[in-house]
Amino acid sequence: MKKSNSTKVNPSHSYTKQLLTDLRALEFMLNDEIIESEIRRIGAEQEVFLVDNNWSPAMLGDTILRKTKNPQYTSELGKFNLEMNLEPYIFEHDCLSRMEEQLNRLIKELNQIAGKHGAKVLLTGVLPTLRKSHIDVTNMTPNPRYAELDQAMNQLRGGKPINFRIHGLEELHIQHESIMVEASNTSFQIHFQVSPNNFAHWYNIAQMVAAPILAAAVNSPLLFGKTLWNETRIALFQQAVGTHVPGVHHRHIPSRVRFGDKWIEKSVTEIFQEDVVRYPMILEQDFDEDPFEIINNNQAPKLQALQLHNGTVYRWNRACYGIFNGRPHLRIENRVLPSGPSVVDEIANAAFWFGLMKGMAEKYSDISKIMDFDDVRSNFNSATRLGLNAQFLWIDKKIHPADKLILNHLLPLANQGLYDAGIDSNDIDKYLGIIENRVGNRQTGAQWILNSYSKLKNKGTQTEQLTAITAAIYKNQQKNKPIHRWKLASIRDSGGWQGSFERVEQYMETDLYTVKEDDLIELVANLMVWRHARHIMVEDNEHRLAGVVTNRTMLKYIAKGDSREDPHKSIIKEIMYPNPITVSPETATLDAISIMRKNKISCLPVLKNDRLVGLISENHFMDITRQLMEEHLSDS
Repeated sequence: MKKSNSTKVNPSHSYTKQLLTDLRALEFMLNDEIIESEIRRIGAEQEVFLVDNNWSPAMLGDTILRKTKNPQYTSELGKFNLEMNLEPYIFEHDCLSRMEEQLNRLIKELNQIAGKHGAKVLLTGVLPTLRKSHIDVTNMTPNPRYAELDQAMNQLRGGKPINFRIHGLEELHIQHESIMVEASNTSFQIHFQVSPNNFAHWYNIAQMVAAPILAAAVNSPLLFGKTLWNETRIALFQQAVGTHVPGVHHRHIPSRVRFGDKWIEKSVTEIFQEDVVRYPMILEQDFDEDPFEIINNNQAPKLQALQLHNGTVYRWNRACYGIFNGRPHLRIENRVLPSGPSVVDEIANAAFWFGLMKGMAEKYSDISKIMDFDDVRSNFNSATRLGLNAQFLWIDKKIHPADKLILNHLLPLANQGLYDAGIDSNDIDKYLGIIENRVGNRQTGAQWILNSYSKLKNKGTQTEQLTAITAAIYKNQQKNKPIHRWKLASIRDSGGWQGSFERVEQYMETDLYTVKEDDLIELVANLMVWRHARHIMVEDNEHRLAGVVTNRTMLKYIAKGDSREDPHKSIIKEIMYPNPITVSPETATLDAISIMRKNKISCLPVLKNDRLVGLISENHFMDITRQLMEEHLSDS
């Protein structure tokens, strides 16, 4: 059957009817035992970042995609993201090492194409060098589906911006107008095909083990230079597609990105039915498929309306219907795991999950009777924030440190699960050995990034530090070294001035002391003394720049004797420079220097969308010169 390529926002009654028909067809297939049950397959989807030679996001997704004929590569939301869809394998023998070989081959091929355009492929949960300017809607992949999804989410929010609040070691609070923030993170999604008759049992196991699996795999501690959660992408993604509307905070409105509220009792249809009831249908395509007619012809219906809606509800363990070799099947898609740190680390994470799923499913007949779901959800939330430092309330009703639970209880169970599935013993030893070493050494990807960031704290600018970490990630990935064998990043990994000082946004000062036009001059004078500030920005209540006060201005005011007339009543508006020359974050450093020299000014406020976001001054260029000279002398 054919389908229309057009996607609509605010679905019609006809689409709703098609969705309900698909649900009835799925129930019929389950009752008639049409869905495949005798084979278990595994699969994966790999999301990646594209970075340029300066380790910043490269907006080249479409360009690179056009150069490859391989249908396994697909676009993603951001122009600096791509995705690879791996071919599935039957869960047996050397399936894990074959998955690693396939993924290495796909990444190598993509790197070769990207290299011809000055780009590289990077695996990481959140790109350290990502800036707010990179997630502007102009960097959204020009695919109508993404624009329509963004429009639909905006309508559900009532046209209000998304408020992001993430509290970690530091606090991040930003507003954004689109779902482009979602492009800030990438994941390694793994699939496990299960029998429809015991889907509920396997799905509940997937929910229970999500916390320890994630604790061992966390890889996203930094966002926009802020130290947040060990797996910040969980909070980031959940808020990026949030649709809460102000004024209804007393109601329970579940997020479209969610872990879940309860155990599944009998069937996969419980998940699909809840998602249809709870979440508005936000996209529509015109389908003319009659699933019952297709079933009567002994074929597998695509259930396209159901799959479209399922793709707009983002459970961390997602139930999926699919067709392989003409036969319908059900699988669980684990969306918990981040991309990286290396391919071999990712396959080790997958091996741990597959093995633990199998081991737990064999050991426990009904996990819902021996563990409270609220504890499972609490364990997951703890893992996202703390990684291996989390404490889990487990089946025995005791609290276990995450690392001890994994090493003493879960790895042996995963080992048994892989062994019972007939997985090659060398692969079991290799991949579970990586998990054992990583957890035993307490060096997850997140901890490596945090330790590297701490080591670099007093070396170079923050941009240099984040660039060095990103470059070191790529270097280690190229060797396919597991994270527990990585040395911490060095400032020399940043690779020179282009990676750190090419654009204003890479080094501008963002921690600014600002005043209002009607503030007393005396206050500003003291502020300059207390904070050793040479420039103070004057802004209004909407953070729009009104003027600049410099130390020279203040000295002239004092020298003229004006300060003795009525220092307690004189306001800053009387002496500030109004309407100062400004630049944008994307301005090239050489252009900024030229502007300052031409206009004989000592600073440049940096504006984004007419709002003050930073400041550069002569001191920044002195610091850059000093660092470049030190780098030159150390190389000579």
